Amino acid sequence: MNTLTPPAISAIHPRASRLRIYRAEALCELRRAWRTPAFMLPSLLFPVLFYSLFGLLLGRGHAAQYLLATYCVFGAMAPALFGFGVQLALDREGGLLTLKRALPMPPMAPLLARLLMAVLFALLVATVLIGVAALAGVALSPRMLVHLLAVAAFAALPLGAIGLWIGSHVSTSAAPAVVNLVYLPLALLSGLWLPLSGLPPVFGTLAPLWPTWHLAQLALPAVGMPAQGSAAVHVAVLLAVTAAALGLARRRLRRVG
Repeated sequence: MNTLTPPAISAIHPRASRLRIYRAEALCELRRAWRTPAFMLPSLLFPVLFYSLFGLLLGRGHAAQYLLATYCVFGAMAPALFGFGVQLALDREGGLLTLKRALPMPPMAPLLARLLMAVLFALLVATVLIGVAALAGVALSPRMLVHLLAVAAFAALPLGAIGLWIGSHVSTSAAPAVVNLVYLPLALLSGLWLPLSGLPPVFGTLAPLWPTWHLAQLALPAVGMPAQGSAAVHVAVLLAVTAAALGLARRRLRRVG
């Protein structure tokens, strides 16, 4: 016997329909990323190859531990910056963004789907890096593993917001170049490729300006390496960067839309 009244049924169906839309959008975004070799292969392989070379083969002392933490942050950069920045520019100029706005779907569904994609890719890269490090003798406790994976997942939030800001302002043809101008310098200036102690002192002085440096400071304790500053301050800075980038992107998209 059906005990649901018509109002109860009408309250359930929109919720179920909304969940199906979120799920469908997330699956479409994951399929699109997975079926784009120019995006997937560099995002997955470059951090692992660079870590194997500089952290394991050429590294000395604590390089394997230090670079494991920083390359987990580096591995989260490409999916977030390129997935949001370049793809948003493509969607905006190709008319897909306008079409999705016109569809009867939750406005946050495309954004959350892209964020999920960036988080999953970041976790996948971090998992592979941890596996490679373990084969080379870098041992991490379960608590350290969870800590490192959590930082990798969290990195998708501020980096995705920066990518969204870039993609909302630049054209399709300019987006890859602009993202690369952000992606590569941030990795170097934040000490993700090599410790800042190996660079001129000015790089260490300017490092707190970059969000990726704050992410690196959150990741380093996960591998037993010392970090600068307070974790609470790093998180607050990263959340402020996220809010500012999202605000600027939303303002731009409302103006052009």
